[in-house]
Amino acid sequence: MEPARAARVRLVGPVFRVASASLAMLVLLGLAGCESIAVGLHLRMRLDREPVTTLAARLAPQSALSPGGRGRLVIIATTADGRQLATVGPGHGRVLFDSFSFAAQVVQVKANGIVSLPQDPRVSDGRVPHVHVTTLGHPDVVADLQIPVRYDVAFAAHFSGRDGFPGADGANGFDGTAGTPGSIDLTNPSAGGNGSDGSDGGDGFNGGDGERGQAIHVWVTLRAGTHPLLQVRVASITREQFFLVDPEGGTLSIDANGGAGGRGGSGGRGGHGGAGGIGWPSGLSGHDGRNGSDGHRGNDGAAGTIAMEVDARAQPFIGRIQLSNKSGSGRPGPSPEVHVGTVAALW
Repeated sequence: MEPARAARVRLVGPVFRVASASLAMLVLLGLAGCESIAVGLHLRMRLDREPVTTLAARLAPQSALSPGGRGRLVIIATTADGRQLATVGPGHGRVLFDSFSFAAQVVQVKANGIVSLPQDPRVSDGRVPHVHVTTLGHPDVVADLQIPVRYDVAFAAHFSGRDGFPGADGANGFDGTAGTPGSIDLTNPSAGGNGSDGSDGGDGFNGGDGERGQAIHVWVTLRAGTHPLLQVRVASITREQFFLVDPEGGTLSIDANGGAGGRGGSGGRGGHGGAGGIGWPSGLSGHDGRNGSDGHRGNDGAAGTIAMEVDARAQPFIGRIQLSNKSGSGRPGPSPEVHVGTVAALW
């Protein structure tokens, strides 16, 4: 081997080993439960051995939650030597969330710092969600976070039917076999064999029918106060949902649409006929198989029905509630029945 080439080989060997080791380390870091490896590489850290003196917590991306909403904690620890250490995630820091324990009221807090508010507003109505954070290894270093509840967002109640399942495609046909070869020797000619026919493709299956939209009843009333809110209950024969909607910015979309019919499966391709064998004369090629027929699209589900009872005090804000009951094909369903009268508090 030439000296220059040998030198390059000696150089590539260690570089390749280093690159392979780095790749293996990255794979290890990508696996769940490898926080300790990241800590060992100083990519992540825990606070049990740090001189933490104070703790601050906030919620990201917004400080308030709506019912059914979620956010993630950003926790910043300050040390005796003035460093500020932030949590991973939206805090853009290196501190792992297993450096803390959480005690929560009204909201739920996961081990990764995700905070969620129950979707049912009756759980949080009149209460202040609260999270108490304790630093592991420093039980006296704590933070408390109160989370405002907001109702000026876009809520939705879905009572629509499911779309039909798509039909399965038909199987492709098998190709025919080639004919046996004959002889083209003019002193001893023989005919080539005929190729066999390809088999037919299978028919596609029909798509499933879309479900009918549900028949729902809606009650709307106004909870008076310095900041009035719309109380809404939406119910079908199978379930119910409750909402609090701020008429200044909040909306509620209610749908009882029919599901779309499922797509029909495509017919399978017919198999190609086998080639005729070479001979004198050559054999005939087989016929191609027939392509399968496509399956039919499923029937669209019918639109659901909507009946709504509105308290007279809530009528000026009824535009904050949008109703939709179309068939799976998009045709409008029966017009919602809206009655204005007296609706008592819903809880």
